[in-house]
Amino acid sequence: MATIDIDAMIQRFQDRAAAVRKRPMPPVEGEGRKSFIKQSQDDFQDFAIIGDAEATLEDGVLTLRIDMRPSE
Repeated sequence: MATIDIDAMIQRFQDRAAAVRKRPMPPVEGEGRKSFIKQSQDDFQDFAIIGDAEATLEDGVLTLRIDMRPSE
């Protein structure tokens, strides 16, 4: 089985979340603009959630632990 650098994987998701925040708005209007904004929001959320995960690899099983409780 190939080895995986879990910390590097998590860092890539953090980098992707940051890149989505910096993504420029293309010159689209109307429904295309709404669709682009929605996709950007979804991308950021997904990448940020994985980027906040605590990851473990045990017996060939990658487990991502993500605390979804609201911050106080």
